[in-house]
Amino acid sequence: MMETIGKAAAGFEVLLVEDSPGDVRLTREAFKAAKIHINLNVASDGVIAMAFLGREGQYAASPRPDLILLDLNLPKKDGKQVLKEIKESPTLKSIPVVILTTSAAEADILRSYLLHANCYITKPVDLAGFLNVVKSIDSFWLSVVKLPHESGQ
Repeated sequence: MMETIGKAAAGFEVLLVEDSPGDVRLTREAFKAAKIHINLNVASDGVIAMAFLGREGQYAASPRPDLILLDLNLPKKDGKQVLKEIKESPTLKSIPVVILTTSAAEADILRSYLLHANCYITKPVDLAGFLNVVKSIDSFWLSVVKLPHESGQ
């Protein structure tokens, strides 16, 4: 499943790679509640995420994300494999990847950083906690950090 929500005035593109409809809904609600205007594209598994990023088939006209929010526990191709492929790709490796997952396991955290994740966030289970995480993502990744754009490759 692939969907796009929101419309950003500045065209800031975020790819959320998440298979849980509840977590997608929570993310969408948190971005709306935080009044963060982005183009949020959602890929429901790792295979779709890589097709989207590679602009393959039906995703040929897909925008290049400025930021990727990646769950580790995905069907078809898990988040660790997706992260590995992104960071090994000369055309994708400059896109920041934020791991946003339920796992707080030290092994998952270490493995993600060894695969060059840009940061690791354990998902809060409630809307208030999730809203704080989204606000933190906005205040840091979307407001403070200078991100590379495709033309700068």
